[in-house]
Amino acid sequence: MQLIMEGVNVFLFMFSLVKALFSVHVSLQGLVLGVFEKEGEEDSHHLTEAAAGFDQSLSGKLSELLKISGPPLKKGKSRVFYGLHKDFPCVAVVGLGKNNAGVCGAENWDTSKENIRQAVSAGCRSLQDLDVNRVEVDGCGDAQSAAEGAVLGLFQYDQLKSKKKTKVTAQLHGSANLVAWEKGVVYAEGQNLARLLMEAPANHITPTAFANIIEEKLAPHAEQVTINKRSQAWIEEQQMGAFLSVSKGSEEPPVFLELHYNGSPDRSQAPLVLVGKGITFDSGGISLKPSSSMDAMRADMGGAATVCASVVTAAALKLPVRIIGLAPLCENMPSGKATKPGDVVKAKNGKTIQVDNTDAEGRLILADALCYGHTLNPRAIVNVATLTGAMDVALGSAATGVFTNSDWLWDVSAPVLTNHVCICVCVVWRMPLFEHYTRQVTDCQLADLNNIGKYSRSGGACTAAAFLKEFVTAPHWAHLDIAGVMGNKDEIPYLRKGMSGRPTRTLVEFAAGLAQYKNL
Repeated sequence: MQLIMEGVNVFLFMFSLVKALFSVHVSLQGLVLGVFEKEGEEDSHHLTEAAAGFDQSLSGKLSELLKISGPPLKKGKSRVFYGLHKDFPCVAVVGLGKNNAGVCGAENWDTSKENIRQAVSAGCRSLQDLDVNRVEVDGCGDAQSAAEGAVLGLFQYDQLKSKKKTKVTAQLHGSANLVAWEKGVVYAEGQNLARLLMEAPANHITPTAFANIIEEKLAPHAEQVTINKRSQAWIEEQQMGAFLSVSKGSEEPPVFLELHYNGSPDRSQAPLVLVGKGITFDSGGISLKPSSSMDAMRADMGGAATVCASVVTAAALKLPVRIIGLAPLCENMPSGKATKPGDVVKAKNGKTIQVDNTDAEGRLILADALCYGHTLNPRAIVNVATLTGAMDVALGSAATGVFTNSDWLWDVSAPVLTNHVCICVCVVWRMPLFEHYTRQVTDCQLADLNNIGKYSRSGGACTAAAFLKEFVTAPHWAHLDIAGVMGNKDEIPYLRKGMSGRPTRTLVEFAAGLAQYKNL
């Protein structure tokens, strides 16, 4: 008992000392170490290799403190100790759950990787709350996942606040698996770029500002990247009447952003074309949305954000692939010039569209972008869009809905995609593209197509996909409706509340995996 009281007194003394150091804003370094759930009845914890080495250097003091400081650490929880080591005034020990938990077939993700992300993010945040600005992180047996947990978990959009979170620099503890750590950092920074673009207010991320930010991010990779910021005059020359019908209600000029990443040594390789919906603010137009939660429509360019961020990430990783990213960017606003319900517009491929709901605008700008994408000799086209509230209703935030005309893309490429979904934890679910839905958009009174289904809200995500299919002739096309995964409340613990940036990492892994198929 006396030993425990002495330990408590030392702990309180060191805590007050560390707190005093914080008050004078001394640059402090913290350490995050992992511990697994006990394996036997007698074990209270099982330290990772790095944690065991640290404990040995302290003659077992960390293990001793873990035993007397409370019950065993639960998965995703952290406990901070002070004054254990002269180089690390604060040490956060985090619960990793069961060792080698592996892939969960029912959930279609790697539980071990997910546990590491959650735990590391919890540890980094607990140290960030103590104003620690440099953190070394235990790789926990998977340095890439640890890096992703640290970098994703520490991100917060507070650029416009006077009081900001402490900026924390995270690095790997030790030199083992440094390559995997650096890869995880690049992946997480890519998703954080998408989060930043989606979270920022619409008056800061206009179409022009969006394009300029992406140009700036790609500047270090100028040798492998070509950027074309197409103006309204070019859009008009391309006869993109559907795109222009959306943009004309706003004072902000539209931009058609075109990114070419040439990382493949085979210059004859056909590119993967990624198309992202880029509505930088969606008021609904004349079919005005309710004011409640309209502010979230600053993220209606989530498709463009994830597509462009994935191109930036691919370039940073120097992936041996060719990718073309297309982002039609504009606002959807009401004005005297705005498209009115019942108006008929003509798309780039000559098809006419009766616009009965101006709030179904994403499919209009994607229609012209898809038509343009076909002129680039694509090996496959994948479009990404926060397209329908119906998808959120159908799948919620659990999965991205995928519609495709290609069994090859699903049955052959999907093993690549689903394997990497296990890595990246952005689950996908195939949705139907029945003729039943096509008939609902082609049965139109005034034009070739209607931009909403004849039965209104019924099967809304499916009729939207069927509409897009009318602008696709490529044999390998997929449409990802990411409306349900646009934001994060508390579903993914290592992402703070706000815009999620999903599925940026999955798009990058998909592009990398698709490169192995030479016969497409």
